[in-house]
Amino acid sequence: MPAPAAFPPAARDAFAAAYPNEPAVLHHSLAGHPLLSLDALADLALALPADSIEYNPGALPIGIAPEDVPAPRLGVVETIRRIADAGSWVALKRVEQVAEYGALLSDVLGELADVVAARTGTMHQLEGFIFISSPGSVTPFHFDPEHNILLQIQGSKVMTVFPVEDEDLLSAQAHEEFHLGQHHRNLPWADRFAAKGTPFELTPGTALHVPVKRPHWVQNGAEPSVSLSVTWRSEWSYAEADARAFNAVLRKAGIAPKSPGLFPQQNRAKALAYRALRRIRG
Repeated sequence: MPAPAAFPPAARDAFAAAYPNEPAVLHHSLAGHPLLSLDALADLALALPADSIEYNPGALPIGIAPEDVPAPRLGVVETIRRIADAGSWVALKRVEQVAEYGALLSDVLGELADVVAARTGTMHQLEGFIFISSPGSVTPFHFDPEHNILLQIQGSKVMTVFPVEDEDLLSAQAHEEFHLGQHHRNLPWADRFAAKGTPFELTPGTALHVPVKRPHWVQNGAEPSVSLSVTWRSEWSYAEADARAFNAVLRKAGIAPKSPGLFPQQNRAKALAYRALRRIRG
């Protein structure tokens, strides 16, 4: 008998109405999934390569430079097993490297592939990330280059999401430097930003569609939290990234370029120019 769908029809409809530009709360059936228990995740941490694991203290400010994040006290497996009192958050990255998690990721995203293909083309670079967080932990203000759905499995959290087009929050130069590998995902925070955010509370069985590069920060609830992030790239997201990188070239030449447009603008001319330049540079 096939596994039940992760997303019921109403969730697919809500996703279709929002994708790719708007956040949307969805419902899912993965809360309680055996691969997402704390014991299973401790085993997963042992199976993943070291560069696919990140863990930090949880008592962080909303905005913090990556070099200022203090080192964790415990090893990752002990941190996961003691997450209720470890005062930390753990990110298990690219979990599809382990076969069972790769199959789960493929099944979940396969349910949405037709909606995605109709808007932004075939899904590329499917990746899964699992976040295990102590009560009260903060994931600082940052952005990500992927299309993303965050599924809450255990505990609760509030994700506050901000507009991507507001260059007071996320400057054009920060976009450009990120795609050239010169800017960390964490972003500087100013208290005036708070009024521009929209908070979304996530509890087991709820999920949030987070559009490409929407700045956000996360506050964990009063219980340990487990969340599964399922991500993909599209030709549109690749084109936006390459257009941003080409803008950095123009800016270095003394030209003040116009920022790439949100979907459905394709940003193809600048993307193709940067890809040609990259080939020339080898």
